Amino acid sequence: MKRSRINAAIREATAAFERHGWTLPPNPRWDVTDFGLGDFENCGLVLVNLAEQPEYCEKLMFTKKNQKTPEHYHASKKEDIICRYGELAVQLLPKGQPLSVQVNGELQAVPTDKPLVLPSGWRVTLTQQVAHAFWAQTDYAVVGEVSTANDDAQDNFFANPEIGRFSAIEEDEPPLVRLVSDA
Repeated sequence: MKRSRINAAIREATAAFERHGWTLPPNPRWDVTDFGLGDFENCGLVLVNLAEQPEYCEKLMFTKKNQKTPEHYHASKKEDIICRYGELAVQLLPKGQPLSVQVNGELQAVPTDKPLVLPSGWRVTLTQQVAHAFWAQTDYAVVGEVSTANDDAQDNFFANPEIGRFSAIEEDEPPLVRLVSDA
């Protein structure tokens, strides 16, 4: 992924966060990924780690319409995914029988034959081993995540073996910020 594309994504996400009243802490830890597939517009995500503690973590994310975070699950992490602005489609997998998950704190049998669409303010709680993918249904979505301790390097299991959690970076301009994946 070119550094210029990463910088542009950070600028776009920052503008959206500011537009919707999200003030970032000083020196936040940014993460921009195309999941190693080289197609950021269709398969990518911008994340900001707001809190990283041994017991919990909080992230703010930015995704554009139909820009997927591909199918994956976590072996250890339990997470709440919260739509903060726009509409977020969350596809629970595998398709077939409904899955029991909490939506806005209430246990529900959620069909897996179509995405669960979260409007602004809604959240879904995903426990360990629940495979999911998500994307914005609107032009973009601002998404929150609150979870148990986060280990991006060891606790993301993708259905597509070609996917890597962090993108290789082609340095074509100076970085705006230091990324989580930067050495």
